[in-house]
Amino acid sequence: MIWGFPRLCGIDRSKYADGPIEMIATEETSVPSSIRILSALFVAAALLLIQARISSAAETTIKLGNTAPYSGPASAYGTIARAEAAYFQMLNDHGGINGRHIEFLALDDAYSPAKTVEQTRKLIEQDDVLAMFSSVGTAPNISVQKYLNAKRVPQLFVSSGATRWNDPEHFPWTVGFNPTYELEGRLYAQYILQTRPGAKIAVIAPNEDAGRDYVRGFKAGLGEHIDQLVSETTYLTADPTIDSQMVTMRESGADVFFAEATPKFAAQAIKKAASMGWRPLIILPSVSNSFSAVLEPAGIENAVGVVTGLYLKDPNDLRWTDDPALKDWLAWMKKYQPNASTGDLYNVQGYTAAQLMAMVLQNCGDDLSRDNIIRQTKSLDGVALPMLLPGITIHTDPHNVTPIRQLQMARFDGKSWVLFGDILGEE
Repeated sequence: MIWGFPRLCGIDRSKYADGPIEMIATEETSVPSSIRILSALFVAAALLLIQARISSAAETTIKLGNTAPYSGPASAYGTIARAEAAYFQMLNDHGGINGRHIEFLALDDAYSPAKTVEQTRKLIEQDDVLAMFSSVGTAPNISVQKYLNAKRVPQLFVSSGATRWNDPEHFPWTVGFNPTYELEGRLYAQYILQTRPGAKIAVIAPNEDAGRDYVRGFKAGLGEHIDQLVSETTYLTADPTIDSQMVTMRESGADVFFAEATPKFAAQAIKKAASMGWRPLIILPSVSNSFSAVLEPAGIENAVGVVTGLYLKDPNDLRWTDDPALKDWLAWMKKYQPNASTGDLYNVQGYTAAQLMAMVLQNCGDDLSRDNIIRQTKSLDGVALPMLLPGITIHTDPHNVTPIRQLQMARFDGKSWVLFGDILGEE
């Protein structure tokens, strides 16, 4: 049986109420009262027409918007959105959510913030999406965060671990998905100090908010051992290679290398280190530990011994062979993504994020307003989704909207990620 939505929630299906129509206040001017009255009537009529259009669509569909890099230097992340689209297709084939189909509108932004702004405005202002879901990338999502919050449009389960997604006081309509990069960076530093207390450490990170979050957490984890960080360098997403930075880090004498990089550059880092004969312990971030997008391009033989943090089950790991959740996932992949790689963790992430979004929509009951959607998103208590690692559950509340707050360390053995140690992070 394909692991479908009814099995996920077990909640009675019911119809949703219409979403709210937003009134935009404008500053009063000295326009004559008769003209103001006519203008108000015109605006009211226009809003009624918009409400009728949205209500009509909402009777049969739920529109979700998304931006992802199907092209450009971070195109490997496009896999996440494709998996989400495939999961929603599976839901639609089984009747949708409470009788409504999901219309998932995913547009290519090429990982360019300017393009993200353009595509997001189109989704909100022309396509009338109810919410943005799982848009990819830190810089792209930052570029639209203020806009979406000003418009009171939910920015849900952002596909990024930037710390700023967990700021409900200033951005009440934004909710993240990944563990925060600061938490992840801190855990890696602590792991190094525990296993290699005398290590000399090199770090590379993108020169953007995501990289700065990772490095901030990493340095916090090092604490008084910060002097063990002997080389720190950055790159730009538009750079063709990081060869010069790799030479600099090798010459520093580092024997541990935190390659905090997007998939293209993470693969380059592993491959270049091997070609130079530099053999440090390499640590990859959770956003760049895909078998097919990183390890294979780097050369499997070069990736043996690399360490990372996981919160999702690796489909390549034989320990999950008899796991019902993996069997369901593989059946779904075979039917809905027959040409996609079953070795790509981004397909697991998309599947899992879409399941969580479906649960939120189901929990909304009859009230499919944006207010209720964000309220339900902030009320997830101990949700255990099938492809999360055992012991890792999802929690949100009005004061903490980081759903996943734990990781487990894993080492690549040439075939799969092999888990070791305890679950780390926040309870």
